[in-house]
Amino acid sequence: MRVPEQTSRSRGVAWFAGVEATGVVEVVDVRTEPERLSEPGWWAVVGDFEGRVRAWRFAETSTGLPAAGAWTGPDVTAWESSLDRAEYVSAVDRVRDHIQEGDVYQANLCRVLRAPVQDAPDARALGAVLAAGNPAPYAGGVQVPGEVWVVTASPELFLRVEDGVVTSGPIKGTAVTTDALTDKDRAENVMITDLVRNDLQRVCVPGTVEVTTLLGEEHHPGLVHLVSTVQGVLADDVLRAPDLWARLLDATYPPGSVSGAPKSSALDIIAALETVPRGPYCGAVGWIEVRPDGSVRAELAVGIRTFWWEDGVLRFGTGAGITWGSDAQAEWAETELKAARLVGLASGVRVPPMTD
Repeated sequence: MRVPEQTSRSRGVAWFAGVEATGVVEVVDVRTEPERLSEPGWWAVVGDFEGRVRAWRFAETSTGLPAAGAWTGPDVTAWESSLDRAEYVSAVDRVRDHIQEGDVYQANLCRVLRAPVQDAPDARALGAVLAAGNPAPYAGGVQVPGEVWVVTASPELFLRVEDGVVTSGPIKGTAVTTDALTDKDRAENVMITDLVRNDLQRVCVPGTVEVTTLLGEEHHPGLVHLVSTVQGVLADDVLRAPDLWARLLDATYPPGSVSGAPKSSALDIIAALETVPRGPYCGAVGWIEVRPDGSVRAELAVGIRTFWWEDGVLRFGTGAGITWGSDAQAEWAETELKAARLVGLASGVRVPPMTD
């Protein structure tokens, strides 16, 4: 779908990696029109976990953060969960049944929090609140009236493309302190790192895919994560193809860290147990730049620690990876831990100061 240029240049804003973009020129369905992303320009990307991935090409870019007004979010008591504690615990036990039956090794089980916010809020305002209270390496947002409203404080790299190399940084293992990370966390990280390695091998030169960091520790406000890094050299026929992004997404989407292993089996289990779509949560959020010479730079984050607004409702997702070694109550507690700071910030609740 193309948006007429003459009516769209004043619409929309996006910001990622120190770049602010304004004035939407067009929006493209990346899965059905991937060749459009071979055209020079700066694109903001939002992908839903369920499969739809869209990209908006912007007319103007500049350095710096967008101007933001005041943020007024929902009352902290207004948030409701798609799965309550008992339902989530029961779903964790069901995943463990699937593991015992040999259907899957690991599955990521999520729930979506929602609260009413009737009038379309200013995404830039929430972005500024999160930047101050929960800075993140892949923070950003996209707001195009009537089409998309997403603000992310993601700590997780899904795909980076630069100089012909593709890199991914799956996160598995979350705790308050390093000492609280468990053998289960480490085993889960290794499992998902291997899945990501296999995904990238589908689009890279044989023998070039390598794990450059295994079980690295990253500290974020209130949390510590186990993060591994996998990279490979893109095969020339992939890198030069007009449908580059279709090939990359066919090989890797949705992200392995928020689906499970084997991915196809995990997706079936997720569809059966989760009661609402994830939307941009656990999808992809970020940017693609195509230079005039045709070279590509891109950085897409996994859409975790991410808010999205639609139809008068602000939403935020949270989840945990389930293995045979999971304790259902502890997994519920992990989903609470991941949500507490971000939801508190969005609701104007004073959160503990950052210590890292």
